[in-house]
Amino acid sequence: MYGAAILTHVSDPAGGSEVFARSPGRVSAATIAARRVAEVRDSPHGRLELLRSSYAPSPGAAPRHLAYPRAALAFMGWQHRRGLLNPLDHERPGSPWWRSVNERLLRDTCEARSRVLGHPGPVSSFSVEASIRFARRPSPRTWYLAHNTTIVSAYLAHRDLADRENRVERFFINLVLVRVLYAHALVAAPRLALAWLAPIARWLGDPRLDMTGMFLSVSRVLPHLYPLRGELADYIADEHAFGRLLDLGVIVPRFTELYRWSARELRIPEVADLVCDATPAYAWDHHDREPWAPPPRRVVRAVRLALPPGSVTRSP
Repeated sequence: MYGAAILTHVSDPAGGSEVFARSPGRVSAATIAARRVAEVRDSPHGRLELLRSSYAPSPGAAPRHLAYPRAALAFMGWQHRRGLLNPLDHERPGSPWWRSVNERLLRDTCEARSRVLGHPGPVSSFSVEASIRFARRPSPRTWYLAHNTTIVSAYLAHRDLADRENRVERFFINLVLVRVLYAHALVAAPRLALAWLAPIARWLGDPRLDMTGMFLSVSRVLPHLYPLRGELADYIADEHAFGRLLDLGVIVPRFTELYRWSARELRIPEVADLVCDATPAYAWDHHDREPWAPPPRRVVRAVRLALPPGSVTRSP
């Protein structure tokens, strides 16, 4: 993905794609990232290509990082198809919240790539540091630390925009956060995530494998339209059976400890405040519990008995 060569970014006038000239870096990594994000801000396809290019190997480097963006690119593709990333003056305007969170992901990954390629300057935010660590030592755990540090930072920075979304959208915004935190725990805290099934947790959560898509399969629930209309109960009723069983049977009983563990793992204490009384509380009234804690069906009770919340242990 990144390599150690010292290269300087220049623009490709033919198509805006990334070109590097072999010379000592002069432009700061943060400046490069800001420019490239600005170039694609109103181009959903350009956003996808920028994220993909941030994982491309530098000249002569081994492609060690290419398998990692699978889940992120798939989820971003769904955002593109749904229109979430559309320009705000589009005939179907996108979501200011989704656009802003996605922009933070693009900026951090692009800036980290530029830093490791040799461009100078201080990082623009602490979340970039996690992306740099992943770039230098790729592994499932460092990928989740990079991805989730950025995503959670973006959630916290744009809470005011989330508050403007309707109730249905805000439910699924919380569900996305729940599932990315849980997928991370599968890799880095397997006993918390799956109790006695901990030995298979890291395999299930490995971002390089298609299995991870099960935990990030919100796209199987939501229609490819924005904004969402109708009642939340109707969308929940249509949710993929496995996803709903995963949420209610496995993740809900772990909500409080999952968020506390994530706060420590990501070194973002505010994450622990995004759940209250075992209910997600990001731009959501924690008294509105019913969507998160409906009367459990027999199969949900069976899963909870079979997989009680486990202790927190870290993978090596």
